Amino acid sequence: MTPRILPSNVLLGIAPIVLVIAVWQGLVSFGFAPAVLLPPPGFVFSRLLQQLVTWTFQQEIAATLIRLFAGFAIAVVLGVSIGIAAAASPAIDAVVRPIVRVLAPLPKVALYPALLLLLGFGHGSKITLVAADALFPILLSTYYGASTVEQKLIWSAMAAGTPRYEVLFKVVLPAAMPSILTGCRIGLVISCIVVFLAEMITSTDGLGHALVTAARTFQAVDMFVPLITISLLGLILNALLGVVRSYLLRGFPEA
Repeated sequence: MTPRILPSNVLLGIAPIVLVIAVWQGLVSFGFAPAVLLPPPGFVFSRLLQQLVTWTFQQEIAATLIRLFAGFAIAVVLGVSIGIAAAASPAIDAVVRPIVRVLAPLPKVALYPALLLLLGFGHGSKITLVAADALFPILLSTYYGASTVEQKLIWSAMAAGTPRYEVLFKVVLPAAMPSILTGCRIGLVISCIVVFLAEMITSTDGLGHALVTAARTFQAVDMFVPLITISLLGLILNALLGVVRSYLLRGFPEA
């Protein structure tokens, strides 16, 4: 990668964010939205900096991250395992395919009341909801990536005496890695959305709960702070996943 490409990509990535903030400021400045309901971005970011150094807000962030990471990790383990198993075994594929077709389009948030009754109002129900929502894009991407591995690579490995289970880890999994990581990136975005939504519906802590609490007391600035925070967390986590992707795919030409 040449030195000139990186700054251009960074600028192109920052430009939409700057545009959104400019439009936000323009709506307030020209009176299209009252400052009471849509506070200026300067007030919101100033309040965010104040909140970030408080122990209470740090606990809210920690609660959200615990649920997000736990649910996402479960989704990655299950999605990759089931996806590769379904691609490798026609029998497993025959069982998994109809289940995925039925459950993948289902809005998982509709199951949240049942999860609350089964797992309670703590971490368990929210982690399960995050895992259920993030699972299918990872599973489908893994299945697609493993299914499109060139058969001659598998035959060559088996002809060299590689055991079947080692072929999965040494040939199929590395070849499917670009597709798997794409599914993980989609699943991560979904995890951020779902954990925030679950905390808004019912929770005693977390960023979603902080937003609902501020809305109930008509504190518009404090209501926007959790929104900005979850957006920044999403950007940071997506960037970290991009670094991991570049490292894992360093041998691939497109990486």
